[in-house]
Parts: sequence; structure tokens; C-alpha cells
Amino acid sequence: MTMLASLNPATGDVVGEVPVTSPDEVQTAVHRARSAQPAWAALGLEGRARVLKRAADIFTERVDMHAELMTREQGKPLREARAEARGLGSGLAHEVDEMVEALAPDLMESDGHRSTIYHDPLGVVGAITPWNFPMSMPNWMVLPSLMAGNTVVLKPSEETPLCGQAYADVLNEVLPEDVLVVVHGADDQGKALVQSDADMIAFTGSREVGKHIMREASGTLKRVVLELGGKDPMIVLDDADIEKAAKFAAFNSFRNCGQVCVSTERIFVLESIADEFEAALTQLASALRVGDGLEESDVGPMVNAQQRDHVLAQIDAAVGAGATVLTGGDGHHDNFVTPTVLTGVTEMMDIGTVETFGPVACVTRVASVDEAVERANDTHFGLGAVVFGGDTEETESVARRLTAGMIGVNRSAGGVPGTPWVGARESGFGFHKSKDGHRQFTQTRVLTRPVR
Repeated sequence: MTMLASLNPATGDVVGEVPVTSPDEVQTAVHRARSAQPAWAALGLEGRARVLKRAADIFTERVDMHAELMTREQGKPLREARAEARGLGSGLAHEVDEMVEALAPDLMESDGHRSTIYHDPLGVVGAITPWNFPMSMPNWMVLPSLMAGNTVVLKPSEETPLCGQAYADVLNEVLPEDVLVVVHGADDQGKALVQSDADMIAFTGSREVGKHIMREASGTLKRVVLELGGKDPMIVLDDADIEKAAKFAAFNSFRNCGQVCVSTERIFVLESIADEFEAALTQLASALRVGDGLEESDVGPMVNAQQRDHVLAQIDAAVGAGATVLTGGDGHHDNFVTPTVLTGVTEMMDIGTVETFGPVACVTRVASVDEAVERANDTHFGLGAVVFGGDTEETESVARRLTAGMIGVNRSAGGVPGTPWVGARESGFGFHKSKDGHRQFTQTRVLTRPVR
């Protein structure tokens, strides 16, 4: 049996191994899930909710174990891993209740007829999940799929297979057999799942892979939900709270070593406040502690050498093309990249247009708000964006001009609970969370009859 070894990106040590699923066995996994689906769907919304809520206490009991595993396997600081692990249990009951409400039938009447709008299961959902949030991202796909009455074949990232397996193990303690089946591997297994007769593919990852999945799915018009990353802009207006804006930029550029789909990757600052903003951001970035996530660091390692090399190549190319390093830019070792602040970044540089996914904050000075908006929108992506300015209608009007799915004003891009996690342009197709997000995992059916 071929085994997949998972390495600690901070030390290079083997964290553990999982058996690799051969591509031929992926379709078998889908068949197993399909056989289990009718009985799972027959439990009904409330029945499935009761089963899944039983997992909440198990997730809560294993917070420390799961957090340590995430830090060892993915690299994020332990406090970030603990927050991710804690949310699995503490938020489960509320999320399930939200899904019950979202998926309940809707009624409409007109001219003596009544239509019932059902949100029925599709069948089998193939979930292909990323490594940067190795337990919460599976949860975003698996939980709504199961609540809709689907069964699931989960392929966790080959970078974090142990985390994906640990997540599934909790659910499989309460689920009937084969309602959730896990397959392990890399590209070949992902392609096999997309090419299988699964009814839907949910994927989070790169834009290029998302486009490939959409092309493959088009043959049978297989349903897809794709979250495909971003190159998120931040605009700092001249009436912004500079300290608050700099703190947000430092947090959102460097958390999880910048390996977040809504990381702040492009910062457009009005000339009048640029010196003050750059000084504040530089001070915050230079104070961050880099190291093993188990050792109370602020910034852990990149997930692997390939990702590290991509980030360092972007930094070097930008400096070679005229960008200025305000802090960082050297001192990198192994998979650790020093948090770096660049200024003078332009769209002629790779780092100004191509997703970095690393601990780099790129500052560009602009002469006007119009220039800031134009350059912020000059991208194929459109996941998140933020604007920092005074508490005025002008700040909100700037935010409304940005072509992202989620825009934050003086805060992060993500909305309050119950709102969609949604991208624009090439940052995704379909979306997660919210009533409409949960319904992405269903087939809508309308039954109409006369009112007696």
C-alpha cells in the first residue's frame, strides 16, 4: 500500500501518514456514498440535524488535540489553530439550525394554486479542500452537503491529510456508514473525483485548477461551487485612522503567514498620508516574531518549499523592478519567510497582479481616490476588499465602487453571521454560507397543485 507522508513545515519531521487512494478506487468511494445516500436523505432535515449536532461535543473535547495537529501539519501559530478548532464545536449547532431554516420548503400561492419549493439533495458531493484552513474549510463544504441530504466524498489537501482525516473521524463517529467517505492523494485523486459520477464538486483553491474543474464538469453539467482566491485590495483614504488602518494591514497581510484567500495583498494609500501609514505598518511588521507555531510565534512557516520559493521570487523580482523594502526582504530560512513590507509596487510587477499567498504587504501611493479605485479594480480577481477612511458617506461610496464580492469599511471584508462568503469575477463560482449559500448544495424542485 502506498502511503502519503505529511511533513511539519517548521521542522521537516514526519507528522504522520495516510494510505493513498488509487484513482481507480475513487469511483468506488463515490459508489459507496451513493448507496448510503437514500437512507441518509430519508431521515429528513430534523433527523439529520439531530445526528450532526451530536458531533459538537466531540469537536469541543478535541480542541487542543486538533489545534496542535493543525500547527504541526500546516504551520499556523497555535493560537490561530486553536481558534479554528474551537469554532468547529461552538458554532455547529447554530450552523445546523441555520441550514434547517434555509432548506425548509417554501410556499407560494396565486390564483387558487399553491407551489411548494423544495430544496432536495443532489446525491453525492465531491469536496476537494485546501490546506490553509485544513479543518474549517472541509466543514464549510461537508456540513451543508450533509444537511441537504447528500452524502460526501472528501479529498483533503495532500499537504494536510491528517487534519482532514481528523475532521472526518469526528463526524463518522455519529454518521451512518459511508455517508462521509475520505479519499487521500494529490492531483490524480482530485481529477478522478471530478471525473467520477459525483453529482457536484465543491472546491477551494487556485483559479487555474478551478477553471479545469469547470471544464471537466461541463461534460455532464455537474454542479460546482468554486472559491478561487483573490488579490485583495485595501484603500486608505486621507481621513482614515492611520493607526487602525496600519494594524489591520499588518494583521491581514501576515496572519497564517499570508496564506489566506482574503489576505490584504495590495494597499493603495493617498500620498498625503503615505509616509505616516508606511512608518506605522513598518513598525508593526518588524515587531512580528517568526518561528515554529508551537513556540508562541506570530508568524509560522510557509506550508512548503514550493510556496516559499514562489513568494521569495515575487519579492526579488519586485525589488529588481524598483520596489523598495521597508522591512523584511531578507533573513529567510528553511520554510520561514520574514514578514516584508514593500513600497513603490506597480502592476508591471508580478507581485502587483499575481496572487502571492505569503507574508508580504505591498504599498502603492496614489494621487487621488479615483486612481485608488481604478487600480484596486484592475485585476481578474474579486473576492474581498477593504476601505479605511472617516465615518462618512464618502468612505462607503468608495467601497461601493469596488468590484469585489465582500467589502469591509474600516474592518475586514467578511460579513456578519448569516451573510454569504462570495467572490466576484474569477474569484469564484457559486458561494458559501447564508441561506442562499446553503441552497447551493441542493436541487430546487417546484410542485404545484390546486388549493383545495
